[in-house]
Amino acid sequence: MEFDLNNEGEIDLMSLKRMMEKLGVPKTHLEMKKMISEVTGGFSDTISYRDFVNVMLGKRSAVLKLVMMFEGKANESSPKPVGPPPERDIASLP
Repeated sequence: MEFDLNNEGEIDLMSLKRMMEKLGVPKTHLEMKKMISEVTGGFSDTISYRDFVNVMLGKRSAVLKLVMMFEGKANESSPKPVGPPPERDIASLP
């Protein structure tokens, strides 16, 4: 979130430049384009949140698996009940 300057959930070239400078390892434009291409496989000009987590934690990381599991659960849309709760009687209690 800190480096997503346009709040689109992705890190673009300028955001990556800012991140690298803040980390104390500034890179040239070409080096950053190459980094983005390596992370995305050449399919995008921006790094998605999922790609960023993969790079930071590694593809085989147990932490990565947990983060992605919770991210997936947070994004699931389950219908929320609407209206008052149904009436219950003693027989319906566990």
